[in-house]
Amino acid sequence: MALRDLTRSVAGGALSSGMARLNARHPWSHNDHFHRWILDHLPVQRRAALDVGCGQGGLVATLAPYFGEVVGNDVDATMRVAASQLCSGLANVRIDGGDWSRLDGPFDLVTMVAVLHHLEVGRAPEEVRGLLSPGGRFLAVGLAPPTSIADHAWDVASIVTNPVIGFIKHPRANRGGPQPPPYPVQDPTTTYDDLRRHVAAVMPGARMRHRLGFRHTIEWTKPADR
Repeated sequence: MALRDLTRSVAGGALSSGMARLNARHPWSHNDHFHRWILDHLPVQRRAALDVGCGQGGLVATLAPYFGEVVGNDVDATMRVAASQLCSGLANVRIDGGDWSRLDGPFDLVTMVAVLHHLEVGRAPEEVRGLLSPGGRFLAVGLAPPTSIADHAWDVASIVTNPVIGFIKHPRANRGGPQPPPYPVQDPTTTYDDLRRHVAAVMPGARMRHRLGFRHTIEWTKPADR
């Protein structure tokens, strides 16, 4: 049983409810938190970038000053509308709703934030590889169900630090107000270790690391001679 599920059974769910209230008072976006990590790992060549599953377009807008062209792709029409509105003043941004794997590349950067577990894990890394230019980078932030000892250790660390990070980012208690449209949600099913094997088979040398915030990151640079 995942530790997050265990907290729901302790003291009749009181622990889970208490933590949920604490986190709600100081909310933070676990996905947006990793935009800085992406900016710190951009490729040297920056002609075009693709954000798969762009959601409301936050990362697309963040990448726009660094690339000649940025394409945000999302299958959800509500997300595309939100992304188009956010990026309406950015001439080098395009929001697309077609099949991301069939877009005209190559791209110097392909990003996925909390998206890979929505896709066919056996195919997606190969499709990313095909879209990348030589020297291009794949940067992903993902989720996986905790199964190993290491997974559970990082889960504990994330549970403990989640309210601390929230307080640091938003010290003033949340009082409610208008909320953006919710992202489509799907629970991950591929374990961290299985995903690492899938990625390594297609992207030799890829770096995959556990992170706080119940996330992991994947970083890979396509060899310049391929």
